Amino acid sequence: MQALTHLHARAFGALDATLSPILLPTLARALFVASLFGYYWNSGLTKTGEGLAGLVRLDTGAYIQILPRVFDAVGYDPSALGPVARAVVLLGTWAEFALPLLLLAGLFTRLAALGMIGFVAVQTWVDVMGHGAALGAWFDRHADGLIDERGFWVFPLILLVLKGAGPLSLDALLSRRQSPSAPFTPASQPR
Repeated sequence: MQALTHLHARAFGALDATLSPILLPTLARALFVASLFGYYWNSGLTKTGEGLAGLVRLDTGAYIQILPRVFDAVGYDPSALGPVARAVVLLGTWAEFALPLLLLAGLFTRLAALGMIGFVAVQTWVDVMGHGAALGAWFDRHADGLIDERGFWVFPLILLVLKGAGPLSLDALLSRRQSPSAPFTPASQPR
């Protein structure tokens, strides 16, 4: 039995040492891009106004989606909102474009993933408190609740915060440019 456990430890230890630093962050980024990049990009587009100026002059839908109760309280008049509320909606909309783009490119990945975790938390709070979505519960034998779904969204982001972008990223390219003789290892990845 001891020989079997030793063989198991050696085999999987080798996999962990060689493939884990490459596969885990690369697959986490690929999973995020494949499942959520388009979702966030399209959601951001529903908030922008016409043309390039629409990135600053947002559509009323942005206020309805991000601050539904506050926007209702001011009679759906964006000019009646204070500067803080307008800044929250503007920055939230920009984050919906910028953070997924950074994750796609693997640039400032740890920071972008941390930002996306915060974004998902705020989005979930708005969905529940502002739009009346049911949160659901963990350990309830139903995998269809909002909390279940968002838990799966956040997991690859946590992995990216902890492991970085992996070797197929701009982070790794920039790291190699700073020290070209150093091969890629998880320790050489930008922190």
